[in-house]
Amino acid sequence: MKKVAIVMGSASDYDRVRPAVEVLREAGVPLVTRVLSAHRTPEEAGLFAATAAAHSIGVIIAAAGKAAHLAGALAARTTLPVIGIPIRATALDGMDALLSTVQMPQGIPVATVAIDGAANAAILALEILALGDPGIAARVLEMRERIRQQALAADAEVQQRIAAEFGADVAEACAP
Repeated sequence: MKKVAIVMGSASDYDRVRPAVEVLREAGVPLVTRVLSAHRTPEEAGLFAATAAAHSIGVIIAAAGKAAHLAGALAARTTLPVIGIPIRATALDGMDALLSTVQMPQGIPVATVAIDGAANAAILALEILALGDPGIAARVLEMRERIRQQALAADAEVQQRIAAEFGADVAEACAP
């Protein structure tokens, strides 16, 4: 089974990346985590990306704040899919990281999720791996169904609250 690599630009990014670790562990997908910087450890980051496929890594998730060049630096050294997570780390609330991550030159794509969107990065990594692994595909479908059930439960709860506060006629569902 292919692994997912989660690379953080700084150890301080761990709390924001933790949801990705949780999603991947829940799905039973092996992962590798590293702290590598496009600026402070460029040789190590480049070597990691260049050799990732040889280490059975199928997708790289790269999380960085501020200048956020990590995802692009890794993508430049591999043909594996790279998913960038812009991290909220400055007074700009992550907009600097978002723009640095999403604005890649032609030929070096980086898929980018929302600021601090680690869980979605992991789900996207699972969907990519699912293309060649029916077991992962089944787990993604199970996750989607659980999310669907949670949304339906939230809908029912809100409908009950509205009915209690404003009357049943306000809360009537419009089923197709």
